[in-house]
Amino acid sequence: QVQLVESGGGLVQPGGSLRLSCAASGSFFSVNVMGWYRQAPGKQRELVATITSSGSTNYADSVKDRFTISRDNAKSTVALQMNSLKPEDTAVYYCQVQYQRRIFGPVYDYWGGGTQVTVSS
Repeated sequence: QVQLVESGGGLVQPGGSLRLSCAASGSFFSVNVMGWYRQAPGKQRELVATITSSGSTNYADSVKDRFTISRDNAKSTVALQMNSLKPEDTAVYYCQVQYQRRIFGPVYDYWGGGTQVTVSS
């Protein structure tokens, strides 16, 4: 089983910055893709950014050039640096990992509980 601990959410003014962090722990063989998703009130959950174990990244168009995802494979952590925040970035942000319990085993998804990010003056 995997546990995810998210931190770093909060209230920030437009144009400001926040850094989200997520640490994975538990019993697993490997953590493959790590990512961040968000869900605003009344909207579906959407991808923000993902990063593979080799460092390949993928971003939603709405956050490109403003957000940066990074990870530390040795610590099984993923971070999301969010700059130039806009009110439309307000949402609950969820950490998600894809992991394997054993070599050549199936890949599982696991979600964190979410952290609130509010961008408002």
